[in-house]
Amino acid sequence: MNSIDAILLKDMIISGANNLIKEKNLIDKLNVFPVPDGDTGTNMSLTIESAVKELEKSEVSDISSVGKAITKGSLMGARGNSGVILSQLLRGFAKSIEGKKEINIEDLALALDSAREVAYKAVIKPVEGTILTVVRETAEYAMKTYKNEVDMKIFLEKLIDKSNHSLNNTPELLKALKDANVVDSGGKGFVVFFEGMYMAFIGEPVSIDKDKIQKESLFAEEDIHIFEGELEFGYCTEFMVNTDLVSPDDFKDEIEGFGDSLIVVGDDGLIKVHIHTNNPGEVMEKGIKYGNLDRIKIENMRMQHEERLTQNQSSKEQPKIENVIEKNFGIISVAMGSGISQIMKDFGVDHIIEGGQTMNPSTKDFLEAIEKIDADKIFILPNNSNIIMAANQAKEISEKTIAVIPTKTIPQGFQALMNMSLQGDFLENENSMKESIELVKTGQVTYAVRDTVSNGRDIKKDDIIGIGEKEIVASGSIVSEVTKELLEALIDEDSEIVSLFYGSDVDKKEAEELLETLQDEYSDIDVELYEGGQPLYYYIISVE
Repeated sequence: MNSIDAILLKDMIISGANNLIKEKNLIDKLNVFPVPDGDTGTNMSLTIESAVKELEKSEVSDISSVGKAITKGSLMGARGNSGVILSQLLRGFAKSIEGKKEINIEDLALALDSAREVAYKAVIKPVEGTILTVVRETAEYAMKTYKNEVDMKIFLEKLIDKSNHSLNNTPELLKALKDANVVDSGGKGFVVFFEGMYMAFIGEPVSIDKDKIQKESLFAEEDIHIFEGELEFGYCTEFMVNTDLVSPDDFKDEIEGFGDSLIVVGDDGLIKVHIHTNNPGEVMEKGIKYGNLDRIKIENMRMQHEERLTQNQSSKEQPKIENVIEKNFGIISVAMGSGISQIMKDFGVDHIIEGGQTMNPSTKDFLEAIEKIDADKIFILPNNSNIIMAANQAKEISEKTIAVIPTKTIPQGFQALMNMSLQGDFLENENSMKESIELVKTGQVTYAVRDTVSNGRDIKKDDIIGIGEKEIVASGSIVSEVTKELLEALIDEDSEIVSLFYGSDVDKKEAEELLETLQDEYSDIDVELYEGGQPLYYYIISVE
């Protein structure tokens, strides 16, 4: 058999995907470049899973339909550097085989070369010693030798040998790999995928037990290679822009100065962006100029790396978090900002998951936190309406007794904690906490990311806005003035306590001056100030 038809190609891609999913934990452990965040295998697996889902729901009538399905699915599901590069490899491969009835040896060589070309073009600063090198050297070998090959099986075996040889040489090309004594994780992912495709070609496709794989990946032991340097850019930022107003190349030029690991790709009015940056909001604002944003994901790589270093230095067993304050249950809370996190810990919270607006934790994040807590009964405080569903999914999966308190804001989270008895009954605490969250009003002071009109207010981009109970009730150009206007809308005759948590962009002295003004103006109300340290919001306000 010296050719591949549409049905066989579909089977080969699914087999390759299954092999990649099976090996994702190993690939994660190899991940030390461009940042040691241990998620290359996960990101490549999620990307290829999205391609397979699109492939399985599509009618596979010819080679072109297979190519279109994997191109669309992988682009929509691409995650991380490695996932976006994988999506471009699939796109380049599909581009080359479009219109073919079958793929012969020459077609395969040309398709690999097309995959190489498209992937290299997508990466603004290609680095040798990565997945790009493995793909390039494999494609170059294919182009050099295909004219002398007559047996597809032997040709595939030679290509796999070449890709493994290239992979094993990556530490010689990239110092970070040599220092950690590992091969490139993305390159390993490519080889594993290619090997899985080969297995289907010879009639032995790779299959997986998805439930077993998922459970193993949730609680896999970590074996992180220590990286001692400081990460220059802290946030892995991804989003899609639905637009016909700008090309991927032009948008890439526009945001190049905001960070590194930049990949901007697109097709049919859809642009996929991946960048490591210290200013996620500014990058996304550039996208908003051209169209609607979708599939936004922001991850704090510095925090991820610090957590993995801690795990690497401790026991191989999953560490248990002991309850510092004696109680018969555990508490997990979602928060952003060191000050807010510390206050929650003072209230008895055992584990903080960093997250909130634009940074929504996953079900996996909650499950990992649940497993770390040495308690059979656990409260979860999501503190954001977009996070409640993921928390409830974790509740359904976990074998522990979980109560999700539907807190939609940080003030509601604090209110729930204040109405909890650390030595009280679990069910009674659950009822008390749920009832209490209605007793607090929430205010938030931030900035507008676009021009808009709300409640008759003409708001311009970058205006300071005050949001009270989900509505914009104040706006202006001065943070303190908008904050005072917001409080006027929130405070009524029943208000007794006002708590202000100032964010990372507010100077402490300015916050203290505002406090004095408010204490004078509301002399019959207890006004308190705390350092929250949260991003995005100048102030988070609780009114009880």
